[in-house]
Amino acid sequence: MSEIESIRRALAGHRPALQPQAPARAAVAVVLRAGGVGPTELLLIERARKLGDPWSGHIAFPGGRHDPEDLEIRATAERETLEEVGLDLRGAELLGQLDDLEGRHAGRPSGLVISAFVYLVSSADPLRVQPEEVESAFWVPLPHLGEPARRVDYRFRADVGPLTMPGVRVGESESHVVWGLTYRFLESFFGLVGRPWPDRWAEIVRAAPGPDGAGA
Repeated sequence: MSEIESIRRALAGHRPALQPQAPARAAVAVVLRAGGVGPTELLLIERARKLGDPWSGHIAFPGGRHDPEDLEIRATAERETLEEVGLDLRGAELLGQLDDLEGRHAGRPSGLVISAFVYLVSSADPLRVQPEEVESAFWVPLPHLGEPARRVDYRFRADVGPLTMPGVRVGESESHVVWGLTYRFLESFFGLVGRPWPDRWAEIVRAAPGPDGAGA
């Protein structure tokens, strides 16, 4: 069985856990590209750097907040993907939907619920990024995301102080690390398709310094 067929079957059998009564909603597109003789690839974007933007420079999926004119939350993911990278998903194959996730800010729930829709495209057309929103867009081979050497501890300073999150390095730059919400969606996706990631959250908690300076 091909990799794509295996993914297609796994997602077809998944009934996503949804949160319809959310105070605010957003949606992202998890876009896969059939690799032909090569591996299946995943589309990621590097968000534009903006002063005061909490997502400035993050590696993420294309997507954004729900607009009242969107007929459904899936339409939000498709509209944002077209706007941000010039990729029209209306004719793409919808493989399935992941469980909804609530966004977090400094480890606390934000009240924003995000839906993720998985698509398959075969086009090799170049992406056209919207520079006001996206710094760059690139394809990552799926096998790369499972390589142990790419797992990192992503450290950043939040309002509550220094925090550490599990991450995956997806490029040569130290800033090209998937973490946070995008990491959580990828963790869910790989678990669904039978390639579960190690519990990095537990590893980080165990390694965190305790009151005496030792690992907690």
